[in-house]
Amino acid sequence: MKIKKFGATEQIVYDLVRNAAEDQGVRIWDIRFEKEGASWYLRIFIDKDGGIGIEDCENLTRPVNKLLDEADPISQSYILEVGSAGLEREIIRESHFEAAVGLPVRVRAIRDFDGEKEIVGILNGFDKEKITITLPSETEGGDDINNELSLTDIAYIRLYAVSYTHLTLPTNCR
Repeated sequence: MKIKKFGATEQIVYDLVRNAAEDQGVRIWDIRFEKEGASWYLRIFIDKDGGIGIEDCENLTRPVNKLLDEADPISQSYILEVGSAGLEREIIRESHFEAAVGLPVRVRAIRDFDGEKEIVGILNGFDKEKITITLPSETEGGDDINNELSLTDIAYIRLYAVSYTHLTLPTNCR
């Protein structure tokens, strides 16, 4: 895996809609412009403290539609979706890694890591080549284990939601 940046279209859309999101009290977690079958989709994933509800998605869709119609930054037709980033959101951009430091994550490895392909621990740091993750000790009262994993050995990283049971589960708004 590589830490990704916005593509040109996604950056243009982000710049257009960032203020509208802030006005609605939400943060843009990610924007993806992708083709599925014959259709193009512009997906805007949002977040806020306490979780996202359907009303948040509806309230942002209206001004985003207007801004996109006025600026017309995308030449082909597409389907707009505004939705929650979700509790177990994927961590792919530098801003995602920054937000996830100190939080539990689930890492899916391409190759076995100490006999496991899936690892759950606390993300302690990252750079362009690796992450540092703390794994709980296998013995009671033992010291936790810090490991470095190369990004090239990772299929994906997601927030691990088990620790967030005190939060309200966001509504899938798509």
